[in-house]
Amino acid sequence: MPHDILIPSRRRFMTLLGGLGLAAAAPLTTYGRTTDKVRLTYGRGGLTLIAKERGELDKRLAAQGITVEWIGPFPNHAPSLQAVIGGSADFSFGGSTTPAFAALLSGAPLVFTQFFQYTPRSTAIIARKDGGIDKVPDLVGRTVGVNRSGLGEFLLIAALEKYGIDRSKVNVIYLNPPDASSALAAGKIDAWSMWSPAVDIARVEYEAKEIFNEGKDLNFAVDYSSFLVSEDFAAKNPDLIRAVNAAYAVEGAWASANAGEAELMTQRAGQYKDEVRDYFIHLNRQYRFYDVTDTGFVNSLQVAADWLTQRNILASPVTVSQHLAKLKA
Repeated sequence: MPHDILIPSRRRFMTLLGGLGLAAAAPLTTYGRTTDKVRLTYGRGGLTLIAKERGELDKRLAAQGITVEWIGPFPNHAPSLQAVIGGSADFSFGGSTTPAFAALLSGAPLVFTQFFQYTPRSTAIIARKDGGIDKVPDLVGRTVGVNRSGLGEFLLIAALEKYGIDRSKVNVIYLNPPDASSALAAGKIDAWSMWSPAVDIARVEYEAKEIFNEGKDLNFAVDYSSFLVSEDFAAKNPDLIRAVNAAYAVEGAWASANAGEAELMTQRAGQYKDEVRDYFIHLNRQYRFYDVTDTGFVNSLQVAADWLTQRNILASPVTVSQHLAKLKA
């Protein structure tokens, strides 16, 4: 996990100014940073929401002369990526690498700045209680809602493969999370493949049954959490990106050590039942961060990208190393 350290280029810069007796007049905008404001997106759950609600990330960056503006909430990673592409935000919200790959393959000028993974995972496929679906083979001939090129679609494909079921045997419908949740409640789809907290809320709200769980039923991962910025922003602001990376890593360490308080924050924002909150607290999720210079992790992510491409979740191959921000001090 990255350590919170003084940005090297700024240390050299301020030391030089101090020697010249100019530190008091020195602006906080330095080499490696062209702005003193960063626009961060956040979701309806997860680490970015925790960081926003806790307020410590803002203070941490303010101490380095950086003002934070929070933009959101976003229902999933893809629209937060679009906000970055469109110029209304600087950082995506730490979501799935799969839609990030899809955006990159479409030509979006984005680069990864940092990755993280939380365990245990609770992404799952759930089915209507009265729908006669008790296990993955029961999905044959049924309608399943997933998010296109996202974790929901990946999990469904992995589950079908594990049971030797051809994808053509299942009717897949692409839906955004809010639409899929209401569709499941109304009986318009028979099952839903989705991540936390949406899938856990639906399981309780609609008394749905879990028939496949990423953390319990798979022994590998092909999807991680990721932050992305535009190529131009990364080229002009490596120091700022390093500062944001370090601040998010601190949030991950805090959430890992304070699961109860972290889950209370997400419950207040999500307004879901105590039963769902208590389930999350019981999971005691732990966050681990990976830098873009971590070659071991990047190699693992490349394996994941290849897995997705081989199964046509991604339209064509992607080379992860070509889409990493250059952040060396």
